[in-house]
Amino acid sequence: MGNSAHASQGSPDVDFVEVQASKEFRDLRKSHRSFVFPVAVGFLLWYFAYVLLAAYAHDFMSIKVWGSINIGLVMGLLQFVTTFGITTWYVTYANNKLDPKAAEIRTRLEAQIAAANSTKEEV
Repeated sequence: MGNSAHASQGSPDVDFVEVQASKEFRDLRKSHRSFVFPVAVGFLLWYFAYVLLAAYAHDFMSIKVWGSINIGLVMGLLQFVTTFGITTWYVTYANNKLDPKAAEIRTRLEAQIAAANSTKEEV
């Protein structure tokens, strides 16, 4: 089973399970999760607060802020702003923290694959 699972990947001599268990991969996964989970929880809390306020706090949400613009409209628009802000924040985080770690792992794997392929060609 070991080689057949890897053969479908095109690199039977690379143990991907071993790579997944490596310290570098665990660090990459930890860095990803340490960003994604707290931000997702924060955004969901913000979103559900908006939904609950819209459903149960009509008087609060209908307070006029400026002209016919009320708090409900402002908070609804802020949902979109928050979404784009989080996306920008994640892209920056990934570019600076995740991508360099992933590139190191990928470079090492590509070198192992190239070495395995050159060994096979010599045989």
